[in-house]
Formats: sequence, structure tokens, C-alpha cells
Amino acid sequence: MSTFFDWTAGYPSQRLPIFGRNIVSTSHPLAAQAGLRMLLKGGNAVDAAIAAAATMTIVEPVSNGLGSDSFCILWDGHQLHGLNASGRAPKAWTPEYFKKKYGADAKTPPVRGWDSVTVPGAVASWVAMSERFGKLPFADLLEPAIEIAERGYAMPVVVQQKWAAAVPLLLDQPGYAEAFMPRGRAPNVGELFRFAEAARSLKLIAQSKGAAYYGGEIAEAAAKHARSHGGAITVEDFAAYQPEWVTPLAKNYAGHTLHEIPPNGQGISALMALGILSNFDLASMKVDGVDSQHLQIEAMKLAFADIYRYVGESGSMEVTADQLLDDAYLASRAKLIDLKRAQDFGAGNPVKGGTIYLTAADESGMMVSFIQSNYMGFGSGVVVPGYGLSMQNRGHAFNLDAKSANGVGPGKRPFHTIIPAFLTKDGQPVMSYGVMGANMQPQGHMQTLVRMLDYKQNPQAACDAPRWRFNQGLEINVESAMNPDTVQGLAERGHVMEVIRDSYQDFGAGQFIWRLGDPTVEGYVAASDPRRDGQAVAF
Repeated sequence: MSTFFDWTAGYPSQRLPIFGRNIVSTSHPLAAQAGLRMLLKGGNAVDAAIAAAATMTIVEPVSNGLGSDSFCILWDGHQLHGLNASGRAPKAWTPEYFKKKYGADAKTPPVRGWDSVTVPGAVASWVAMSERFGKLPFADLLEPAIEIAERGYAMPVVVQQKWAAAVPLLLDQPGYAEAFMPRGRAPNVGELFRFAEAARSLKLIAQSKGAAYYGGEIAEAAAKHARSHGGAITVEDFAAYQPEWVTPLAKNYAGHTLHEIPPNGQGISALMALGILSNFDLASMKVDGVDSQHLQIEAMKLAFADIYRYVGESGSMEVTADQLLDDAYLASRAKLIDLKRAQDFGAGNPVKGGTIYLTAADESGMMVSFIQSNYMGFGSGVVVPGYGLSMQNRGHAFNLDAKSANGVGPGKRPFHTIIPAFLTKDGQPVMSYGVMGANMQPQGHMQTLVRMLDYKQNPQAACDAPRWRFNQGLEINVESAMNPDTVQGLAERGHVMEVIRDSYQDFGAGQFIWRLGDPTVEGYVAASDPRRDGQAVAF
């Protein structure tokens, strides 16, 4: 019956905000409901986030899996905590390793295969979050994901589109076709997909609290598979992995404070862009008008120019995060903006001055901002047979320049695109949110936050609103729903634009939870992006 309907036909629809004292918002309804099950069982927002994250590895494997990385910012009821669970390079990885293998002219590790895989951190993040902040037994949190993996689920519309697009690119990667082409092709919309091998791994992870993944049966299977396909990752690399608790960076904007995970991630670019915009009276401009959109684009371009030059593993950077966020430095960058002309900016000198996002909140006041990703869709394309371990390809984000902040090295973490965000006011929590999608993420953080803080749009409206995406140079993409006069005005200022009608690939997708007041009384309001198959659920 999955072929009975035309799944592409439809009419424009509007999503409405969701209200409740306990909320989970994700890009797949089954994952949101998995989190809600934990809350109804007496768990807290951390338990809900972990259950949702585990389920997402099954229901949206086009974006994340058991071989993913993750980051988290959470409010425990009293203060913020950050968790960096991005992967580290195998000990064998050096510039020489790749140049010898792929040629002296190689600039980066490969896009696919085992030589693009760093040690995945997502499973370690689940364990770390559960041990420090969870209420329920860890094994309980994986029950929904195990059940869905074993029984299967009907393929949703947006996930199927990305799945079908990935098959020609990945069908020759080891283990991919066996795992993700059960009928010799991508599943159709509405067709059942089971992932029993991933259920096996989830059970081992649940029983061992992750030990099987980082030193036991799963690690051994992954290392053996890597060896047989020319990879360098070892059981010792898995065993050495630990996620890192960090202090989030912060930047004030419009009477609020935005928090992001510090480098090796790109979250600092959203803070820099907002710091640049603080030098303008954005709220006096029309929300969807050309002046407001042009300023935001130019501020984001300035931030990207710096982070692509300076940001990598924090210990390898020649400048500090504080220098990049310095108010005087950002004011000097703001002066470079021409209100009537688009520009291609270079980096400044601050020394002088495929992803899923989910969020959960409970009535105790705990709020969790969590992101988990393979990188490029299915990631490396590698799937460890018998275990359903779909591996990320974050290693491709390294370069082979030993002097670079993002140069590859043993045990090093690459520049990362995935970033959760958190908003506070006067030291108290306001919103847990994120917008997934490669370099769209800080752009989405900035655009949606400007809409909420400067223009008072509610979270769902800010989520639904048309977006732009900066690519490189003067090139941007804009969604087809953007005001035609604004599109024309941007073109007249020199922006080189492509209007995109399919929003999935280019403009990210967000989940938002905004605290309305006392969580035991007023609770929260949540939004889920219509650009994905997602849902916010509450009670």
C-alpha cells in the first residue's frame, strides 16, 4: 500500500506552536515520542534526550547513526554545562599517512571510506549525560530505539528523499548496500525498514553502559572491519576515547545571552555574527526587508571568513576564542559592511583586538540542547556488518597542513560543523534550540534568533520563515518563499543568488523550546521545523 498515494502532492500548511510542561522536539515523530516515554516513566529531560537520540540513529540514518559524533548544552536547573563528544583521529593519522596513501598532492583525507572515520563520540555522550544527570537506568533509555529497530518503521517523506539521493554515491562502500538497500534500492515512502543489526548493537550498549562500544565486542568488530578495508583505526583508538565537559562560550545580544560550544566547532561564528550586528539598529528595519537581510548576510560572511582561517582544535589555534569575540574587534569588522553593496570578505586580524538536532525540557526546569551527526548524510558510507554501525566521515574535515589549526594529527579533533545552542537572560534559561545542516547551522542560529529577539516572532514563526544561506564569495541561496522585492533588492546590491524550491538540502531544520515562566506552571512553548519530518510533543 506504500505506493497507493502520491506523497509529493500537497498544499502549503502552517505549523502551530506546541505548549506543555514537559516537551521533546525532534526531526522525527517516533524519536520525539521515545523521549516523551521516558518523561512519562519518571525520567528527566536528559533521559528524554538520550532516548530520542538513540531512536534517531534508527529512524533518520541519512543524518546520524551509531557511528556519529555529538555535542550538548544543558541547563541542569542551576547552571549550564557543555559536552564535546566529537571524534578524535586514530593514532596512525598524520599528513604523511595520507600523502603516502593518496598522493603528495592530497589536501584532505578522503570523503568516504574508513580513512574518513574518526572515533565516534555519540554513544560516549549518551553514557556521560546519563551518569551525570539522568534519573532512569541507562538500559531503559535505549528500549524504544531497540523496539523500533527490530519491528521496523514506515519510511517518511523527507528521509526517503535523502536516502534515495545517497544510494548512487555510497552503494560500493563496504557494508552500505547490505544495511541500507534491503531490496537492492532505497526504501520507498511508506515502506517498512527494519534494522535488526543496529538493535543488536543497541542491546550490547545498553547492557554494558557503552563499554562494548569502546573496548569490547563492537570496538573489536569495527577495528577488524577497518583493517580488512585498509583503515587505520584500532581497538586502542576506541578505548582511549573520552568526551569532554566544557564551559560554553557566551555573547550578549538584544538583552539576552547566546551560548555555544567552544572550538573545535563553528558555534563561535554565530556569536561573532551577532556581535557584529550589535553595532546596527536591526530592529528598526523591516523584518523581511532587504536592509535587514543584507546586514545579516554580510555579518555572517565576516564571521565565516575568520573561523575558516583561525578555528580548529582549541590547543592548535593561533588566536583565542576571546580574541575572536572581543567587542572592539567585532566593531571594527562591522565597519567593513557597506549597507548598499555585497562584499567578499577576507579574514581579519583578531590578535590586534547530514545532522539531527533535538531538544527536551521538563517541569523541574532541566533543558537539553543536543545535536548528533554523521557529517555528509550517511557519512563515510561504511557500515560494520552484523552491528549496523554506520560511521561518520568527520575526518574529511581535516586538512593535511601540519601547521594549520585544523591540520590532521594523532588523537586530534577536526573542525566541526554541528552546534547546539542555548539562550539565557540575566543568568536564567530562556531557550534550548538548534538548526541543523552543515554551515547553515550558525546561519540558522543567527537568523532565527534575530527574528525572535529583534522582531518578536514566536519560535514556530521564526522557524517557518524563509531563510537565506551563504555559500562562498558573493554567492547565496534563498528560499522561494522569500519576499520577491527583497530578493530583487539583494540582487541589486551584488548578491549572486540562486532561488531554491527544495528547502531540505540548503536551509537546515530547527527545533526550539522556549521557557514561558515557571516550568511547573506556565511551562514551555516548542516549535519543530516543517523542512523535516519532525514533531514537537508535550504533556
